Parts: sequence; structure tokens; C-alpha cells
Amino acid sequence: MSKVTKAAKELVRMDRKVAHDAAKHRDKPSVKLLGKLSEGADQPPLLLLGAGTLVVGALLRQPTILRTGARMLASEIVATGMKTVIKRSVDRTRPKKAIETGKHKFEAGDSKEHDQSSFPSGHTAGAVAVAGALAQGAPVRGAAAYALAGGVAAMQLPRGKHYLLDTVAGAAIGFVAQRAASAAVRVTERVIVRAMGRRGRSA
Repeated sequence: MSKVTKAAKELVRMDRKVAHDAAKHRDKPSVKLLGKLSEGADQPPLLLLGAGTLVVGALLRQPTILRTGARMLASEIVATGMKTVIKRSVDRTRPKKAIETGKHKFEAGDSKEHDQSSFPSGHTAGAVAVAGALAQGAPVRGAAAYALAGGVAAMQLPRGKHYLLDTVAGAAIGFVAQRAASAAVRVTERVIVRAMGRRGRSA
């Protein structure tokens, strides 16, 4: 067994221990309450938040709000797509299920079972992606947005939903998704502006 393989196995072992120790608190009222609040970072609420911000910006004719909404919506869509592809390629038993059964799987696979889709954390990916988009459009709210995203990620461990590595991977996905989505929105905006300019000159 190579040193790299040994190190990887030790990392996974430590990751499991941290998550399982944290999950011992999953039935505490405070954890359940904060866990419910963290569901605000699920896909439907974040999509609604992005779409709502975009609509408000359009109605108020505020380009900055409109652009921020577009970035938020696009970032969540890209993050969801990325984490879905990875989840369909990796089977990892969620901490709560692993504790109950004593069995833990972390390998390449295509299981459709919810209990085997721990890696990566979709809630973390979406929260970080949308927080990044909001911070780009409204820097003054950036710190608060990232703090909320961090809170969402942290809550996944005591809830027994995810391991620490799952949330780290989710955060990385969110960061990349936000950058890619923002670039796409920027290019789209330029295309629209140029098209409108041509239309104005030809009118």
C-alpha cells in the first residue's frame, strides 16, 4: 500500500470520526431547529431567491439588482448541475445511515438511494455559490452572505447529513460555479447590450 493510499484512508477515517461525533447531537432541539433553517439553502429556495431578486431588479429598473439576481440564479443552477453529476458518480453513505447500520461506503458508483448520496454537500454548494454572487453584486452584504453559507455547511455535520469532506467539496463546487456563472452572465449582458445598440442605430 502506497503512502498516498494510506494517507487517503487515514483522512477518510478521521473524516468519518469527526462527522459521527458531531452527529451524536442530531436529536437535540437546537440542532433540529437550526437544521430546518439551513434548509433555506436547498435548491428550490435558492432558485426562488435568485429569480425573485432578478424580477425585483427588472421591475425597479435597477441594473445592479437585476444583474445580481441573474448571477444568483445562474450560480445556483450551475452549482446544482455540478454537484448532481458528482453525486451520480460517487456513492457515499450519509453519516446518520452509517451510524445506524455500522456500514460506510465511499467509492465510485451510481446508486440512486438518498442515503448513499452524501458526497458532495449540495446545500453547501448552493449556499456558497449564491453567497458569492450576492457578494459580487452587493459587497457590503458579502460578509453576512458568506457567514450564512458557512453556517449552512457547519450544520450538516451535527444533523448527520454530511461529512466534513462533503462540505469542503460542496464549497469548492459553489466557488467554481459562481465564477463560471458570473462570467456567463457578463458575456450575455455584453451580447444583449450590443444587440440593443445595433437595433437602436437601425431604428
